[in-house]
Amino acid sequence: MLAKTKRTKAGATFKGGISSYSQVKKEIRQLLRDSNVVLVTTMIDYYGLPNDFPGQDTLPAGTPYERVRHLEDAFQNDIGDPRFLPFLVLHEFEALVFAGLHHLPSVLPGCEKQVSHLTQAISGLSPKEINEGHTTHPSARICQHLPDYQKRLHGPRVVQRTGLDTLRQKCPHFADWMHRLESV
Repeated sequence: MLAKTKRTKAGATFKGGISSYSQVKKEIRQLLRDSNVVLVTTMIDYYGLPNDFPGQDTLPAGTPYERVRHLEDAFQNDIGDPRFLPFLVLHEFEALVFAGLHHLPSVLPGCEKQVSHLTQAISGLSPKEINEGHTTHPSARICQHLPDYQKRLHGPRVVQRTGLDTLRQKCPHFADWMHRLESV
């Protein structure tokens, strides 16, 4: 079951994301009320979290991994259920796309030149090093070079072609989450 993010109102569209933590908390707790549930997890973009998200007010100045882990720990503590496994994607889902950037032309034909420019622009940064700045977060970087890129269409296809082994290798935080899921 998927929890809802931003709601669409008549005539309005949203790109996604979380509008408030209280709604996320409410939906997670609702899922956990089912006594048959073994585990509830999340896959929420770290980039653009609402200000009321647990741990935001005490966010350390450390590495992106330290900041994400801090927020996940605060999230876990706030939900307070051992069946809850929080996961925040560092920095957002498109960071996983960067793990298999060379697959973009297979899902968005004719973009080889743009992918080449994007690859040069990130100068070999790993997915974990692409940051959460307003114009430098992963999806912003992709859209700057590939205006026809559609997150919900092309992103999952690239990630699927990339495969779990490569994602684990290039995205250690993702690999840790997968390991914990497989341990259940």
